[in-house]
Amino acid sequence: MKLAQGGFSLIELLVVLVILGLLMGVVAPQVMKNVGKAKSDSARLQVADFGAALDLYYLETGDYPSTEQGLNALIAQPEAVPTWNGPYLKKKKVPNDPWNRPFQYKSPGENGSYDLFTLGKDNVAGGIKEDADIQSWD
Repeated sequence: MKLAQGGFSLIELLVVLVILGLLMGVVAPQVMKNVGKAKSDSARLQVADFGAALDLYYLETGDYPSTEQGLNALIAQPEAVPTWNGPYLKKKKVPNDPWNRPFQYKSPGENGSYDLFTLGKDNVAGGIKEDADIQSWD
């Protein structure tokens, strides 16, 4: 009596690999598109969080941090600011933008009391989609 051997032939394995390749060709671009959008959305949320922290800083100190003091004034008391009652951020370090670059901060700003922004994925002013600038004054 001869036992039947189980397993897949080379042709069957190649067919499965081709099908998986086709699926990845369709699914991967959609997933990558959503990753880029998620980073932009995350940057918008971070700018809003910084805005709330900066407003609280302003309410307690009477002014926004200067450009020189920067966003670090939200986590460590600057010299000559006796009414500082922070830290104003939960983290002990000012987070970078989703593309791992520092947020840009200027005070006084050209578009308001302060300008807070990131230049998006391409790190160049302007752009669309994930390359678009995320700004506090939008």
